[in-house]
Amino acid sequence: MSQATKRKHVVKEVLGEHIVPSDQQQIVRVLRTPGNNLHEVETAQGQRFLVSMPSKYRKNIWIKRGDFLIVDPIEEGEKVKAEISFVLCKDHVRSLQKEGFWPEAFSEVAEKHNNRNRQTQPELPAEPQLSGEESSSEDDSDLFVNTNRRQYHESEEESEEEEAA
Repeated sequence: MSQATKRKHVVKEVLGEHIVPSDQQQIVRVLRTPGNNLHEVETAQGQRFLVSMPSKYRKNIWIKRGDFLIVDPIEEGEKVKAEISFVLCKDHVRSLQKEGFWPEAFSEVAEKHNNRNRQTQPELPAEPQLSGEESSSEDDSDLFVNTNRRQYHESEEESEEEEAA
């Protein structure tokens, strides 16, 4: 099977299928990706451990901080305690919430994540601005927000002190 065909089948499987976790599987949230196809995750109970990404997902499906996964436990693992079996998208999360399979601890996190995505989408202005009007260069609300990076907020007091110096 060619690489393009493999990618097509993997993406179709992830985006199309509706999956319900079995008794052994867990729903986890990605905290960080230390590399080497490993991801640090957290369960609904607050337990943290590493999970490995199977070769079929590598270079085909991208996982970032805050995403939700379904994992299968690995008995022999000391540091790596599970393997990713399914990557959950927003539609999967909504259907799991409706069916009652979604952990309560992740309900608030999923809602915040969905609200943040709605806020970062730029809205089109109702009327085009005239060329004579100056837009404020200080207003960065219309810029794209990269959710893979931590957000650092600079207070106005610090910026005023730097300008005075």
